[in-house]
Amino acid sequence: MSLTGDIIASYRRPGDVLARRMGRDGDGRGEGRALITVMLACGLIFVAQWPRLSREAYLSGQEVQMLMGGALMGWLFIAPLALYALAAVSHLAARLMGGQGTWYGARMALFWALLAASPLWLLWGLVAGFVGAGPALNLIGVAALGAFLAIWIVGLHRVETGGTAQA
Repeated sequence: MSLTGDIIASYRRPGDVLARRMGRDGDGRGEGRALITVMLACGLIFVAQWPRLSREAYLSGQEVQMLMGGALMGWLFIAPLALYALAAVSHLAARLMGGQGTWYGARMALFWALLAASPLWLLWGLVAGFVGAGPALNLIGVAALGAFLAIWIVGLHRVETGGTAQA
């Protein structure tokens, strides 16, 4: 299935989609796939910040290039490292609760959840840029966070309980 098809399917069957995506790696150690997934997710979330940053620059008189430079540094250089650490912590926590998965499975569960929730973050960025703060922005933010957490938890459970051939 295509990437966009898998993203849409993740809202219905997140564990199955993650298992299918991990099953393509052959030996289950496709670190390249994990890196591409996290970088694509962080890149989309960085792009989602553009309307909000443009609005902020207009309202505050700051330079938009400086704001975007900070967002670029945060989302494309710092966030992937932090996400790798978060995936490791989640795997260790799962191990303490009897999880049998791999480090790679924990990374893919987190990174895929972030990528699958990125369309909601893009919508959040548009609302932040065009509407601004308010109930609509809060509602979309909660929905994006909820989708991310739900997809991540289901995916992590799937890979830690042996729901994939490689995990």
